[in-house]
Amino acid sequence: MNKKVANLVFNPFKNDSRVEKTSKSLANNGYEVEVIAHLDKGLKKEDIKDNYKIKRFSYLDRKVTKSKLGKLRAYLKYLKETINYCKNFDIIHCNDLNTLPIGVIIKKFFNKNVKIVYDAHEYETEINGLSGIQKTLAKILEKNLIKYADKVITVSDSIANEYVKLYNIEKPAVILNTPPYKDIEKKDIFREKFGISKETTIFLYQGGLSRGRGIEILLDTFKELANISITYNQYTNTPVIVFMGYGELEDLVKEYSKKYNNIYFHSAVSPDILLDYTSSADFGISTIEDSCLSYRYCLPNKMFEYLMAEVPVIVSNLPEMKKIVEENKIGIVAKENTPQGLKEAIKEAIQLNKEELKQNIKKVKEIYNWQEQEKKLLEVYKGLNK
Repeated sequence: MNKKVANLVFNPFKNDSRVEKTSKSLANNGYEVEVIAHLDKGLKKEDIKDNYKIKRFSYLDRKVTKSKLGKLRAYLKYLKETINYCKNFDIIHCNDLNTLPIGVIIKKFFNKNVKIVYDAHEYETEINGLSGIQKTLAKILEKNLIKYADKVITVSDSIANEYVKLYNIEKPAVILNTPPYKDIEKKDIFREKFGISKETTIFLYQGGLSRGRGIEILLDTFKELANISITYNQYTNTPVIVFMGYGELEDLVKEYSKKYNNIYFHSAVSPDILLDYTSSADFGISTIEDSCLSYRYCLPNKMFEYLMAEVPVIVSNLPEMKKIVEENKIGIVAKENTPQGLKEAIKEAIQLNKEELKQNIKKVKEIYNWQEQEKKLLEVYKGLNK
């Protein structure tokens, strides 16, 4: 009989690529998987996607419910309904710290044989914006609950090492949030849509347009580059940037795109066509700010999307990203996240040998893809039976 896995996530499960990939991989390998999310506007309480089920409890529309108390009520309702529904599952896969209490309560009070996998998508007690009493509570919660997890997964080597030091646990498995391997046929969507010349170097920022991602710094950088030409291989051009995504800074990006002819905005596109758009850029930019330990030690999935689309990268001078970029020679590490630091990185990037970059990226995408990460996930699950 197949083992039943409850893949818990306290979001509506609309665009959670990591939970989608883990669910599909486990279901493909003989597990009976259900994603347990919260209900939101326009979503079904029960659904089926690919080869796994989706169940949604406790309605929460985050655009409407802004108060902490309202969100807490929704969370407690989700907790109660999820515990009741999942207490007879074989494995509880807890995504993020906010679902770990559910797995622990089930294990302590309802089903002592249940196995818990704690999947920390970030350095959970050091995430951006977490401070004061909330941070203290998060640290107490994780410290006391992580010992009940049979296996722990994190998203970078640095975070895994921090967890070992903090909690004296076996080193967590590092499962990167990489896209599935895909052979790419390069597109030219941005040039066609925005009328950008073939000599012009296109830089792309794709992902959430929110604070902490270096959006404002990128806007100021390209504002300063608006009247500057860079010459390479007999071509002289003013570099342009396309921002593709959505979020709180979307209006600011649109405002800049109206004022400066080297800044463009494109709305987010669905995951199935995303890499066609990504491949239309010459360089991808990931300028995560060093504003918290979770960001310092991160390996953003967007960086891996650029590489899967065979697009070289410019990244922040943060340890995990820097290591991959420099060891594999697949782009430039900006010395600092300032307009000056990024202008230097952009000029340096334009001078790089394109053919050499292309060959290096082809090798790298053979390593950093979901098929390789799936092997590690299945090893984690295999270890639950020991």
